[in-house]
Amino acid sequence: MDPDRNKHIRNVAIILVLAVAVWKLPGGGTAATTISNVFSVLFLGGFCWLGYRLYMEHRDTLHGLEERQRAIAYGAFALAVFAIAATGRLWGDLDLLGGMIWMLMLGLAGWALYSVWRSYKTY
Repeated sequence: MDPDRNKHIRNVAIILVLAVAVWKLPGGGTAATTISNVFSVLFLGGFCWLGYRLYMEHRDTLHGLEERQRAIAYGAFALAVFAIAATGRLWGDLDLLGGMIWMLMLGLAGWALYSVWRSYKTY
């Protein structure tokens, strides 16, 4: 280990103390769920911001596509968003069938985006 070994031991000890506090203190599970929900909202907000930035940087290219290709691209994006939003329900309630449907939806979205990219590059 490097010379600052005590720093790493201290950081691991802090994480362990926080984990035990969430596990043993009353209301710790509720606090953990709340923090998890806040991080989920921030994560999804980051994805939305990234999508907006990518759209703004490449909108000339998107508007330069044929109508059919642009519709396929937007439909594939909507299908991927729907699949990601329904992940919990598909994997939780329907087990194997739901997982297969989820993979099929993401596969179709990826294939559609690839076909749009391929036609854009060949023109």
